[in-house]
Amino acid sequence: MSNKTKLLHGRLLEDADAFVEAFTASVAFDKRLCKQDIRGSAAHCRMLGEVGVLSGGEVEQILAGLAQVQAEIESGAFEWRTGLEDVHMNIEHRLIELIGEAGKKLHTARSRNDQVATDLRLYLRGEIDVLLGLQTALLNALLDLAERHQGTVMPGFTHLQAAQPVTFGHHLLAWFEMLLRDRERLTDCRRRVNQLPLGAAALAGATFPIDRQFVAKELGFEGVTTNSLDAVSDRDFAVEFAAVAAMTMMHLSRWCEELVLWTSQPFAFITLPDRFCTGSSIMPQKKNPDVAELVRGKTGRVYGDLTALLTLMKGQPLAYNRDNQEDKEPLFDAIDTLKDCLSALLGMLPHMQADADAMRRAALQGFPTATDLADYLVRKGMSFRDAHRAVGTIVALALEQGAGLEELSLSLLRKLTGNLVEEDVFAVLTLEGALAARSHVGGTAPAAVAEAVKTGRKRVAASYLRNQA
Repeated sequence: MSNKTKLLHGRLLEDADAFVEAFTASVAFDKRLCKQDIRGSAAHCRMLGEVGVLSGGEVEQILAGLAQVQAEIESGAFEWRTGLEDVHMNIEHRLIELIGEAGKKLHTARSRNDQVATDLRLYLRGEIDVLLGLQTALLNALLDLAERHQGTVMPGFTHLQAAQPVTFGHHLLAWFEMLLRDRERLTDCRRRVNQLPLGAAALAGATFPIDRQFVAKELGFEGVTTNSLDAVSDRDFAVEFAAVAAMTMMHLSRWCEELVLWTSQPFAFITLPDRFCTGSSIMPQKKNPDVAELVRGKTGRVYGDLTALLTLMKGQPLAYNRDNQEDKEPLFDAIDTLKDCLSALLGMLPHMQADADAMRRAALQGFPTATDLADYLVRKGMSFRDAHRAVGTIVALALEQGAGLEELSLSLLRKLTGNLVEEDVFAVLTLEGALAARSHVGGTAPAAVAEAVKTGRKRVAASYLRNQA
């Protein structure tokens, strides 16, 4: 008789078919929940002792046995057995081997259904905290870069065409806003993760006088789930995390698309550290931004993880179904991928070097101050639509002459604008003038960027404190 059959014998008269045993086993991937499983079992054991289901001696035996199991796992001496199906049965089986009858009592008033939901929430909560730390570090790195480049001019693009001048610092602060929203979403997700399902048992609750609040306090949960059917079958918290991860990866992918463009020779805006790039197997001159490209590529697999979880849940009736064994691999993959990508960018971005001259040269292309000229004419009394048309005519003439707007003569500009233009127009047509004019909150002026960095540091600190609370 197999180890699995001994623990899960019930009404079954046959051992599991060898294929079925392998097909239904999850220990190969769910063993990463071992620490959470032991921690949850220890809290459950202490609670059973508090309510009188276990004696003081039995509690001591079980806790000592669990500690020994954990030590064996950490040392590598623990034998994981596919025949025992999953992490829960592997740990319980070893506990019984170590301490005997007392170990058989640990599973009183719980099921693997609420046990795995608890383990998964504990694990995800811990990983979210790691991810929040990475996001915070990356947010601060972006603020440092933005502060360093608050006056570095570059072209701002729409449709990937040069549109108006901005500062590199302002562009980096756009990335900051994306990631700060991602961190806020992740913080909000954590609140819903941090609810204890243990006590729901298989689906209907337990008949023993359990104290769920005691277990919640022991494990650091903010509260307990309020419906036993929902508690064991709910995987919204996993789907929600995958959705947050997918959106975060979408943002990281957009950053990396820009990094790839900016490192190419036609742009040459930035240089990435050699240690975050690779060479070519045939072209010795190549320096490829492979880390950025891989972050961009790995975004698709996190989208796939989200789709897998949504599809997994869409047809399940209440309560628990074995389908939910398939929740772990996409969830683990989304966690691991997001963590790796945040770590990669955190290692790379602080050492990114900007070529201010190349950015400035690019910012001068495409008549970037045309809108500023139109605004100037509006301030002189022309309607915006007439100003728009007049500046379009001026741009067409400048194209014919191969000149920038600032290189056209005052007399020509006056002729084309009904003599509204004065000598002060040339200050408006400079890159610095265009930047300085946008000094409002959210604007690209160096002074506005400097203020946004200060505000950004406060926002990062405030959201961190809210998460800690």
